[in-house]
Amino acid sequence: MFRLETEVDKARLDLLRTRLRDANTAASPVLRALRGTPGERELPLHLWVVDETGALAGGLVGHTWTSWLHVTYLWVDERHRGAGLGSQLLAQAERTARHERGCTSVRLETWDFQAPEFYRKQGYDVVCVIPDYPPGVTEFTLTKRLSP
Repeated sequence: MFRLETEVDKARLDLLRTRLRDANTAASPVLRALRGTPGERELPLHLWVVDETGALAGGLVGHTWTSWLHVTYLWVDERHRGAGLGSQLLAQAERTARHERGCTSVRLETWDFQAPEFYRKQGYDVVCVIPDYPPGVTEFTLTKRLSP
């Protein structure tokens, strides 16, 4: 007999993550080899651009894990678009990930109305397209190999 519960429960979430990590580690020699190494942990990578008034003009939020940089957010204030800030933020994140954290690849997601063409111009390749996510929008997953 089982009971289905639907409330948000941080203790159960933590337990589920631990059990899933343990099961994945047991099933994957690659993940098993990562256990106890610096590559096992996700490390935040945040970059901020502030204007002359101290206001946020743009930023990039992501993390590195194993040999990958995952860009979660990249945003430039509308007033500063077209000045190359997005390209500069992305390039700096790639340099930091490559030279300070040993990353060899980057991944990110973007929607069709956001910036898929911007990322293609920066050398990214589309590896996944999900139509109607959310309905009426297409999501793209892009990756890039970082040069040594």
